[in-house]
Amino acid sequence: MTDLVVGGGAVGTLIAWALAAGGRDVAIVRRSKEGGPSPAEVAVIDPSGERHTATVTEVARPDELAAAPELIVFAVKMFDLEAAAASCVVWPSATGLTVSNGVGAEQIVAEMRPEARLIAGSVTVSVERAADGSVTRLNRGGVGLAPVRGDVDGLIADVVAAFAAAGLRTGKLGDAAAMKWSKLLANLVGNASSAIVDVPPGELYADPSIFSIERRQLLEALAVMRRLGLSPVALPGADVRLLAFGFRLPPVLARPILLRVVGSARGGKDPSLRVHARSGVGPSEVDWLNGAVASAAEGLGGAAPVNRALTMLLHEVLSEPARRDWFRGRPDRLVEAVAAGS
Repeated sequence: MTDLVVGGGAVGTLIAWALAAGGRDVAIVRRSKEGGPSPAEVAVIDPSGERHTATVTEVARPDELAAAPELIVFAVKMFDLEAAAASCVVWPSATGLTVSNGVGAEQIVAEMRPEARLIAGSVTVSVERAADGSVTRLNRGGVGLAPVRGDVDGLIADVVAAFAAAGLRTGKLGDAAAMKWSKLLANLVGNASSAIVDVPPGELYADPSIFSIERRQLLEALAVMRRLGLSPVALPGADVRLLAFGFRLPPVLARPILLRVVGSARGGKDPSLRVHARSGVGPSEVDWLNGAVASAAEGLGGAAPVNRALTMLLHEVLSEPARRDWFRGRPDRLVEAVAAGS
């Protein structure tokens, strides 16, 4: 049977390559494709610079497959996930796999695909897609998988084996919610703050006042996790438990350690929210990152004021050019705005 990857960006291309390189039959949706299904080569460059290729089938739409896929991988941004799930209505029983950043992907897909089994995925690989379509792995992260609905243990084992054969770190985790919230913690680090002031995270962490904001947003997220009965877990290629421990240390001890970690994180790639803010195109994922922390805290009868403030400020920056200019290169103004909003 075929695996269908919906989303032809960097992460979708990486997943398609890993599944195909691991011996599975793979099709990937390319919205710009013309004509019927056709074979294509996908290429991934590993951290050592070595190029690896695999053959997949490119389709313009999910319904171009001749038969139902065994697995549908939804490799799109959170704001595109509902449309991606709707595009696969022709295959209502195929098992879904969500790999979007943030919290809430599994709920969206589960509601739209009530007959299908479901797997949650968390991707810790930092990747960039080049103009020629190849994808470069910037670090040695991996992919975590966890069951959400239905009997998916056998399929998870098969996918883990394929990823491992392709040389991609992978593993099964027992608790999907703990896995997704742990990945959320990693996604929060140096993300919204960097996007608002348009400064690299490593530079921001050198500022004690910005570090205080970063620390408080993580502590708020950890507090929500505790209220939900969740603990940070080790993901393939990223032990988030160590990150959580670092932020719980007194700031005088934590900042020099985390400054080095953040400076080298993501393989030198800008955090996702900053990349989006600089492009100025389309909606933002912040509502499923910092916004998810704030909403969860409020739903539990509490508050996450720093995460709520960062969410609101980033929306202002994205919608108001003058506001973006006001914050650009001025961490001190971010500190003042967060203090006023929290």
